[in-house]
Amino acid sequence: MPVARTVTPDGDVILLVSGESAAARAAAHAQDDDLTAVIEITDVAPVSVPHRIRGRAWLAGWLTPVRGDDRAACAALLAERHPVGELLGLGESLDTPADLLRGGGRPAWMMLRLEVGEITVDDLWGAEQVDPEDLASAEPDPVSPHEAELLQHLHSSHGDRIAELCGLLGDRGARGMTAVPLALDRVGLRVRFTGGAAGGSFDARFDFPDPVTDICGLRRAMRALFSAAAH
Repeated sequence: MPVARTVTPDGDVILLVSGESAAARAAAHAQDDDLTAVIEITDVAPVSVPHRIRGRAWLAGWLTPVRGDDRAACAALLAERHPVGELLGLGESLDTPADLLRGGGRPAWMMLRLEVGEITVDDLWGAEQVDPEDLASAEPDPVSPHEAELLQHLHSSHGDRIAELCGLLGDRGARGMTAVPLALDRVGLRVRFTGGAAGGSFDARFDFPDPVTDICGLRRAMRALFSAAAH
């Protein structure tokens, strides 16, 4: 299991793994691009809800060690996007990319590169193939780093406001249903409703008028959504 991963501007996936891992040993002895690999990513909702797996993705391609001048650049990218000291379980900070490359005096770590050739996604929106070029050009969602904390806060502290959203569903909504916030991104909120007269469960998507670009914009969008539900 990689302790960290990130995506380069070219769409390659950089993985930080233990130097003693099977992936590291296999990549170290591979010739050019003859080592194929598949990364499976499981997205689990950070709140307690039936059927918590929101989606899975499979990225298949060719695995090689990060070598030469690319090592410093990839280490800097990982250090920029992750709290590296916490990810490595060191209990201390790694101040520079060079510290990451050395492993901070601890057991060696290796950076691997997966050159992605095929992507399959099966999530709340359905199953489909994704062009690797789309992965390379995708912009990170500004809500993603905060999603788990925000969903847990909405669930624990604003469950009544989430339940009021059923009023926006027209004939599909019904009083007495349990509402749990399931997913949050820059374009909207997804809620899972369970119970009600018909029983069972279903998901409803509440889109924001415009995609949000930061947390301040998200707060405004959520207030507008709750205000619409209250009226």
